[in-house]
Amino acid sequence: MAKSKNNFYFILGIILLASFSRLIPHYPNFTPVIAIALFGGRFFNDRVLAILLPLLILWVSDLVLNNFIFNYYESFIFFYPGFFWQYLPIICITLIGRYSIDKVSLLRLLGESVSSSLIFYLVSNFGVFISSSIYTKDLSGLILCYTAALPFFYGTLSSTVIYTFSLFGLKEFLTNKSIIFVRKD
Repeated sequence: MAKSKNNFYFILGIILLASFSRLIPHYPNFTPVIAIALFGGRFFNDRVLAILLPLLILWVSDLVLNNFIFNYYESFIFFYPGFFWQYLPIICITLIGRYSIDKVSLLRLLGESVSSSLIFYLVSNFGVFISSSIYTKDLSGLILCYTAALPFFYGTLSSTVIYTFSLFGLKEFLTNKSIIFVRKD
């Protein structure tokens, strides 16, 4: 029981540490949220916590960014228009981490990082297309929307790969009893 509880706090600590990087200046869309969803989905025993934690991190950081740092809106807002299209892929990605990453390997993590980034890109930008008046509501408008979002995809993809390998690697490094620096005779 104590080991399980310690593991929970260890995983939670790694996730909270990574989540603060969303609030510091960074390249557009270079955030740990997708990697946190994969990581939490894989390692939290509680399915509800695995889903709610990345959503809570995203929501709290959105509150801070939208209301205090960038002041995008005239009054304080709890949810911005179109938030659903940002939060839905995070739920899906958490479930990918939970049910797809059964054994951690470099190739598996790379594949899940790339596919999760694509899911976020496709769903979130479909939300922009459907809920904004910027694009015509036809195939041409949809293609234009996805094309305009490509520069942001670079930040999403690179951050997801880097943070995923960092989170999973840090956990492996800190919990592996046969670390290469320790000599066993």
